[in-house]
Amino acid sequence: MCFYDSYIVKMTANALLHALVPLVDDLARDLAEGERYRRLLKAVRALVPCDATALLRLDGEWLVPLAVDGLSGDTLGRRFKVDEHPRFQLLLQSGGPTRFPAGSRLPDPYDGLVEGMEGEQLEVHDCLGCVLRVGEHPWGLLTLDALEAGRFSEHDLDILQTFASLAAATVSVADRLQQLASRASDEHQRAEIYRAAAETSPRPLLGQSAVIRRLLDEVRTVGASDLTVLVTGETGVGKELVAQALHAASPRAARPLVSLNCAALPEALVESELFGHVKGAFSGAVGDRRGKFELADGGTLLLDEVGELPLTVQAKLLRVLQSGQLQRVGSDREHHVDVRLIAATNRDLAEEVRKGRFRADLYHRLSVYPLRVPPLRERGRDVLLLSGAFLEENRSRLGLRNLRLAADAQAALLAYDWPGNVRELEHLIGRSALKALSRQAKRPAILTLTAADLGLEEREAGPPAPALDHTAANSAGVSAQPLKLAVDDYQRSLIVAALRRHGNNWSAAARELGVDRANLARLAGRLGLRSAASGS
Repeated sequence: MCFYDSYIVKMTANALLHALVPLVDDLARDLAEGERYRRLLKAVRALVPCDATALLRLDGEWLVPLAVDGLSGDTLGRRFKVDEHPRFQLLLQSGGPTRFPAGSRLPDPYDGLVEGMEGEQLEVHDCLGCVLRVGEHPWGLLTLDALEAGRFSEHDLDILQTFASLAAATVSVADRLQQLASRASDEHQRAEIYRAAAETSPRPLLGQSAVIRRLLDEVRTVGASDLTVLVTGETGVGKELVAQALHAASPRAARPLVSLNCAALPEALVESELFGHVKGAFSGAVGDRRGKFELADGGTLLLDEVGELPLTVQAKLLRVLQSGQLQRVGSDREHHVDVRLIAATNRDLAEEVRKGRFRADLYHRLSVYPLRVPPLRERGRDVLLLSGAFLEENRSRLGLRNLRLAADAQAALLAYDWPGNVRELEHLIGRSALKALSRQAKRPAILTLTAADLGLEEREAGPPAPALDHTAANSAGVSAQPLKLAVDDYQRSLIVAALRRHGNNWSAAARELGVDRANLARLAGRLGLRSAASGS
């Protein structure tokens, strides 16, 4: 061996030692799995300089990113179907680290997702990856990407081979800690909850925000019980997904989860849908029919939009919840059912009770454990994770190599208020991708959505206001005050009144107004109320 080769080997050994010793030390430390994975990726980038790296866990036929470094923020929200990505397939089948040279014709799953990339398509790209095994089974993948050709060498393959064994030990420790402790990683919490719910849930509750972490903790806690849960939240926040997660986390997970949208049925049919009917009970009842309660026997029944139930049906529902006995419409025979009930609503049921539109006794029976699903505007950067999931779904449907967001599109998503919540985001991504693709003269391999494609500024501005007949308005006594100022005045008066009723207690005022305390404080600050209302 020549002096130069000996020098390289010595330098490599020192670099490996410098990178690996902290990771070995981490194996004995109580770290959150997200932090453990971030340290792992930082170490591999120090050993093998690259532009991006990712750790993906194999979950059935999907690869789920658990940590990324150098890739766009929406990558963590994507799920890659293995059979749609030949590079991932080859890595999973290989016995060791594999390098894909710049000239490889296999599409790269990360094309367009590397941070700092200006073009829509990578003309040159060097890729390196390896499968991580726990025992005899593939656990997932570690991937490295570079924007320039020839960045990686055979020497880097040797380094990655050495590093892979410690990486496998790291993920194995994380898995064992997950099994031994209830405080497993957020990513693994989602994976465990939704692996059991795979047959009923189309996608997981994605998110890393504090409000979503708290929600997942509550889902895991109350899910294991048989308590009746009232899931509340605005339209489009994902209340049905929460209900599915509660069922999946319960001892009833192997039994059916049956759903009924109470707002989608004519009043005359609600009772039959819930409790069933016998032949001849009413016109069109040509045979006996079991209702949703009987279909859900032994499992879980989700009553979506429960606030829409007629008062007459509410009384019969209460009786079933109290006794577990029901009668089909037109029958005197009683049937016993064992059902765990989850109710969901976007209404304030307490207010509905005060107005006489909802029974107080049923409200208390349903709200044994109230669970609020936060609106998207309270979830910060979760919007990018969710966007990643919707982008990947549309990429596959449209047959693109990749579908990504430009920097200005990401900024627009983060700045928007999302009155329609997650459902609005899902529809926006799908609609924008289709429109952007239709405008292309030539079908691209990688499609980049810009802020203009999303059109959120137009949505915030709304349609042009109709012309106002000032003469008629003034004669009717309508103020010429701009709408925004009028809305501000109205919000200001509501906040001041609530604070007065609660002795300047901001938390109590926020609860009465149905908003988050931090959001109330920010709104009050914008309205110039904070110091005045707090008496300072």
